[in-house]
Parts: sequence; C-alpha cells; structure tokens
Amino acid sequence: MTIQSAIQLFGGIGIFLFAIRLISDSLQLLAGDRMRGLIAMLTRTPLLGVLVGTASTVLIQSSSATTVMTVSFVDAGLMTLNQAIGVIMGANIGTTVTGQILAINIKSFTYVFIVIGIPLTFFCKSKFYQYIGNGLIGFGLLFIGMQTMESSMSFLRTRQDIFLTFSDHPLLGLLAGTLLTFLVQSSSATVGLTIALGMQGLLPLEAAIPIILGDNIGTTVTAVLAAIGTNRAAKQACAAHVLFNVIGVCIFLPLMPFYIGLIMDTADSIGHQIANAHSLFNICNTLVFLPFVGIFASLIRKIIPDRPRQALQDAQYLDPRLIEVTPGIAVQAVKNECLHMGEMTLEMLDTVEGLFFEHKEECREQAQVLEDRLDNLHKAILAYGDDILSAGIADDAAARLRAFMACSGDLERIGDSGTQLLDFYTYRRTQEHDFSPEAMRELSAMFSDTRMAVRKALTCLVGNQGVEPVEVEALAAHVREMEADLRIMHVERLSRGICHAETGLIFIDVLGVIEHVAYRARKIARASSAAKARPAGNAADAPCKKA
Repeated sequence: MTIQSAIQLFGGIGIFLFAIRLISDSLQLLAGDRMRGLIAMLTRTPLLGVLVGTASTVLIQSSSATTVMTVSFVDAGLMTLNQAIGVIMGANIGTTVTGQILAINIKSFTYVFIVIGIPLTFFCKSKFYQYIGNGLIGFGLLFIGMQTMESSMSFLRTRQDIFLTFSDHPLLGLLAGTLLTFLVQSSSATVGLTIALGMQGLLPLEAAIPIILGDNIGTTVTAVLAAIGTNRAAKQACAAHVLFNVIGVCIFLPLMPFYIGLIMDTADSIGHQIANAHSLFNICNTLVFLPFVGIFASLIRKIIPDRPRQALQDAQYLDPRLIEVTPGIAVQAVKNECLHMGEMTLEMLDTVEGLFFEHKEECREQAQVLEDRLDNLHKAILAYGDDILSAGIADDAAARLRAFMACSGDLERIGDSGTQLLDFYTYRRTQEHDFSPEAMRELSAMFSDTRMAVRKALTCLVGNQGVEPVEVEALAAHVREMEADLRIMHVERLSRGICHAETGLIFIDVLGVIEHVAYRARKIARASSAAKARPAGNAADAPCKKA
C-alpha cells in the first residue's frame, strides 16, 4: 500500500463520515421537533419502542445519536429501562437503512445531488430549504466517499488472501469489524467500507458477514462513552445495548454456514447481500429479544442494581450529550429542568410559609439551601440554552427555548422574593410589636392565592393538563386587587391603632413582594403559550432567493 493510496483511503473515509454527519444534522434540524413528538408518544409497550427507535434512526440517520439520546433520556428520568431497550433495538434496525442505500447502484447520479443541493444551501433564505440542500450535498458526498475508498483499494486485487483469512477464521473478521467501528465511531462507515470491498471483488460474503457482526459490537462503544459520568439508570441502558448486540452475535456465530446460505438467496449482488446481512441480523436479533424485554431488563438490573434518585438536587436533565447528537431534543431537556426548578420553587414557598406564618425556625436553613439551588439551576439553564443556540436549531425550537430560559429567570426571581420574605420575618421578630392577627390572616390568604398562581403557571408549562394561561392571568389580577385592598385596610387599622407604625411599612413591603411573585407566575403562564410548538412547515414559507 503506497502513501498515496493510504491518503486516498483515509480521505475517502473522512468524506464518508463528514457526509453522514451532514445528512444527520440536516435531518435532525428538519425532523427534530417531529422526532421529539414521536418519542413523547412512547408507551410501556416494547414493540412501540422498537418502532420509535427505528423511525428516529431513519429520520436522523444515526443509530449512535438515537442511542446516546436514549441513554440521556434514561439519565434524565424521561424513559424507563424497558422503554429504552425497545428504542435501542429499533435503532439497530434503523441504522441498516444506510447500508441498503449504499448497495443501490446510483453512483451516476452522485453529482446531481450536489448540483441540486448547492443552490438550495447558498441561495435560499428559508432554513427549511437550506437544510434540504445540506442533506442533498451530504448524500452526494456519501457516494463520493464510497468511490474514493473503492479506488484507493484497487491494489488489494492481488492480495485477496488477506480477506480469505476472515472466511476461514470468522473470529478474526469479527475482531476486525469491532476495531474498525471503534476507531471510526460509525457503524455506517464500516458497512460502507465492507460493501465497497465486496463490490470490488476483494471481499467474499463469507468474510464480509463476520465483519458486519463485529460492526454491531463496535457501535456499542459510543453508548459506553455516553454513559460515562451518568447515573445508574443510564448505565443500565448502555449495558442493555452492549449485551443485546454481543448476545446476538454469539447466537449467530454458530449458525454462520446456514446464515451465509440464507443471505446468498436474498440477492444476486454482493453489495445487496452484505446490506441484507446487516439488516437481517438486527431484525432477527430484535425478534428474538422482543418477547423477553422484561426478563432482559431484570438481568440488567441484577448486573447493575438500581439506586434511588435523590429528589430535588441540582440540574438533572441538562445532558451535554443531547446537544452533541440532537440539539432540537435538548430543548425538551431545558423544559424539564424548568419544571424541576418549579418543583423546587414550590417547595421553597412552602418553607417560607412555614417560617413566616407558623414560626418554624427549622425552615430557614432549608429555604436558603433551596434559594442557592435555584440560582445554580438558573445559571445552568442559561449556559445550556446558549450552547443549544450555538449548536443551531430551527427557529420555532429556538423560540421555545428562549421562552423556557425566560421561565427559569422568573422562577429564580420568585426564589429571591422568598428570601426577601425571610428577611422581613427576621426584621419583624426584632420589633416590639408584630403584625396583628387580622393582618396575618390577610397576608396568609394572599400568599395562598399567590402560591396557587405559581402552581397553575407550572401546570400550564407542562401542557395538556387542563389549565389555561388565562386562569393564571385572572388569579394574578385577583392578587393585585388584594394588594390594593389590603393597603387600604392596613391604613385603616393604623388609624384605629390596631397595628403599629413601626411594622406598618414592613407590611406594605410584604404585600409588594407577594404580589411580585404572582406577577412572575403570570409571566411564566404567558411564556408557556409562546413555548407551544408551531405548526409543522412554517420554515418552508420563506421563498428562495433568486440567483
């Protein structure tokens, strides 16, 4: 192998990998929101999980992206282990579509895709058409990479004995496929290279199939890397992916002669035979495991035991891996983190109520801890959101993301208001006279309505929970009217000597702080309306710029 051939081979692999990434990114931007809705439909049925995993992988053209996303969802508590196993099975099936495309002889149309894609990318204002253009360019580059790899390996025509070794020793082929996929971090690249060798007449089917089986083991490395630093649930999902493929390979290896004969009957072209071997392995492996998902999940839990999640810790859903593989899905993580932040805010309001109205001193320290966590979560959400925007997402997803980031700011300010109430409570306790019982009843009623407004606002943010933003608007308006009425009533009590002047100003300040919390709840409810998904296809409304 000459230096020129080596450079050409690695260059072809590089073009191929870049094409896969370009296609994947384009399809994610086009279908990311639809895919999020598809995954949201996931139920406890493993079969539906397989369908969702297959569809998602076909849409984004990356089983690694689907698998990493699944690990992240399990880490975030958005998906159970049983659901994750179904999705992982489906991802393995979905990734075989790339091999089937590569086996089709459409090389003569390679540059047509690029010729169509370039004007869409560079001369269209609409991002929708730009994404389509990028995808078409990636599709053309995919086959250019294949052609480059094929031509760089022409010198191997005189060294077919190298690959015949894989025919006689399948374990060597298995190891070669595993190592190659581990190195290039793309099962599609390994399948593409194997198909290229087969079409060149350099690799017989008997040697290609062990490489394809090794490819299925090597692709699990991405999930292993994704599970580093995650919780046990995510590690369980990763282990399920690894064991699913390894056990499947162990089942197929003893059946190799029969399997080779079966694949030979599926097509005449060796390129199609190799692609079919990849598809059939993953389909059969899924059919074998599907009835035993519950038993398989129990086995995984015995290998990696469950550990209860600690409640209300700092950021639980902001997984950087989501941004790397699918920024559009990461927006959902921000929403879930806002809801987690909302739960923490409600807990803080409860602790503030316990101290301010019931004099429970043990609540003071807890409230301060929660306030610090709210500050940390707000900063984390802003930083994570900025990373998502930098990665690039569709306009409607960006609008929702900004709405969620604004919600986190409102929740953080509610936490600040809670701290102010604690300070006012401390000042009250230093005075000779406290608020009158009547004043405390009024404040308690106002605080209760305000907390209800915050709870309803968070329910609006969840969506489809039977609470509309207009209800929060009405409740916030009621709290504002209460503030005005209570000011007047407090002045009357001062004039009658029921309340004392030294605490009078503090009472007015407390009214303002509680009303401000209701105001923030109204802003959250309004943001929830802005965060609702826009109808699909809006991105296509902008016309193309004339060249």
